[in-house]
Amino acid sequence: MNAYGDCEMGRKNLKEIVYDSILESIYSSEFRPNEIITESGLIKKFGFSKSPVREALTALCHEGVLHNIPRCGYQVIAMTTEDVEQMMEYRRILETGMMRINMPHITDKHLKKLEELAVLCSKATEDVMEHWVYNVNFHLTLASVTENEYVAAQLNSCMSRLWRAYAQLHWNKWNHYSLPEDMKYHEQIIAALKREDLEEAVSCLEKDLEDFGQSS
Repeated sequence: MNAYGDCEMGRKNLKEIVYDSILESIYSSEFRPNEIITESGLIKKFGFSKSPVREALTALCHEGVLHNIPRCGYQVIAMTTEDVEQMMEYRRILETGMMRINMPHITDKHLKKLEELAVLCSKATEDVMEHWVYNVNFHLTLASVTENEYVAAQLNSCMSRLWRAYAQLHWNKWNHYSLPEDMKYHEQIIAALKREDLEEAVSCLEKDLEDFGQSS
């Protein structure tokens, strides 16, 4: 008998439940970098058949989260500071480029949404994941003014991978710092957008990205 209720089962199929649970365990550092996860262990944990467990593991291997080691198990791929630097450089190029494209199309509705998200980002919380989700939504909203679904998908994918890297590299530090401090440029970005000052908005965005995860 598995631990998930009927309501949860109705929202997700079995593969998705296993997939999400493994990611959450990596995010929370329950599964540490280079740790081996076994198919049999997950089958025992969830009480599911082999098929959905294997499908979830295969999907995570394709996404570079796990590495299949035959006759051993699935190793959690360790991410490096170089990985983080490359992802942040990608974000800088993508997000500042989209800001230049989006500026003429930003409406009061977009600004209101950004302001609402900025308030949530600045909310005092000890829930690192909640804080992260607000930040992701702020940046996705900022980059998605012209509703380019491909850009939104690529940025979301990058930020999901970035979160996993930070969870591995900085989890202990992140549990002991003032979370809203790394979002202090959000209000400045919005103010520059209201003034239609593109270069200032881009500059504040770059500072926000440079500052990400640096609070202590």
